[in-house]
Amino acid sequence: MIRKSKNIYSTFLILFSFQAGAQTSALAVADSLYALGNYTSAINAYAKVGDQKSSLQIARAYNAIGNYDKAIAQYTAVLDTDPQFELARFELGKLLLKTKDFGPAMEMFQVLVSSEGQNPEYFYYLGKVYESIDNTEMANSSYKTAVKMDSTHLRSLYALGKHYVGKEIRDSALVYIDQGLRFYENDVAMINLKALAYYNNGQFALAIPHFERLLELGEEKAFVYEKLAYCYFRNWEPEKALETYHKLKDFPDKLATAYSGLGEVYFEEKVLDSAQYYVEKSIEERRVFFPQEYADLGRIARLKGQTKKAMDYYVKAWEENKENYYNYYQVCVLADEYYKDTKTRLNYYEKLLEMYPDLVPWLEERVKNRISELKEEIHFGSN
Repeated sequence: MIRKSKNIYSTFLILFSFQAGAQTSALAVADSLYALGNYTSAINAYAKVGDQKSSLQIARAYNAIGNYDKAIAQYTAVLDTDPQFELARFELGKLLLKTKDFGPAMEMFQVLVSSEGQNPEYFYYLGKVYESIDNTEMANSSYKTAVKMDSTHLRSLYALGKHYVGKEIRDSALVYIDQGLRFYENDVAMINLKALAYYNNGQFALAIPHFERLLELGEEKAFVYEKLAYCYFRNWEPEKALETYHKLKDFPDKLATAYSGLGEVYFEEKVLDSAQYYVEKSIEERRVFFPQEYADLGRIARLKGQTKKAMDYYVKAWEENKENYYNYYQVCVLADEYYKDTKTRLNYYEKLLEMYPDLVPWLEERVKNRISELKEEIHFGSN
């Protein structure tokens, strides 16, 4: 009898070992299919295994092929079986955030941040959810908690730095940006934020080395050249500004900006022919609205003593944007210089007041004084 029991026990062990081996083999096949990106076959293979890991992998495979509805359903099924499975909850939360299902995503991360195993990533993603629903205060609070837990959490530091740069609160931005750069000094996203923090604050000299550093690190992008060129221009480095604007021309969608910048630099350097050439090139390139460019051409023509041409350019600038009364005021001033007939000159100023009854006080006073002077000329001229 004892001998028979031993035989039954041995048979059971053999069967169990065989089943375990078969399951391990099936899981290995499924894992191999998943690793190779053969997700549909991997899903079928995992389904035959049927354990918790396989269920999680099925959810991941659906996510990988972009079938988000099935992925969410599978993650939910895993959590229904084991509500304490943090990894599944974390991945589901990120997927819900990705699919803009913010309410359920919020629930996932709120459960995670209240768990015993505190993880800065949970707070970071909770911050992302708050940011997505425009709750900036709670988003920043979550990011700050992540940073408090891990002072090197770059994504939270970046999110905080970006927020304060956008608000143009330079000192607060630099606190988080510098903290990130101390951990990784070549982080291009952080370097870009630091450059923008100074740029937005009008500290162009301080912004220059950071934009230059971005180029050194291979970030040869249009926005870097554009802002660096403008920094050089504002920092009284015309040669570098011109060189950088010429490099900006290599980006087809920035040609108009590059030409406009070149025109601005040449204008400040009193190289008027070159200034005119590049402003005109900017207009040709834009083919949309360019009131500022016409105004620039007006300024150039006036400095060259071409009063009528300057007036024509300012008329075009005003016609492009009639909300800008200052361009029409320039038309009045130039008409005052160009026309000999006093009544014609007077009509321009009177039309200005008629069209813009709410001029800024200093300009209104100047126009009214000139109208009085012209009326006196007409009065005394008729006697």
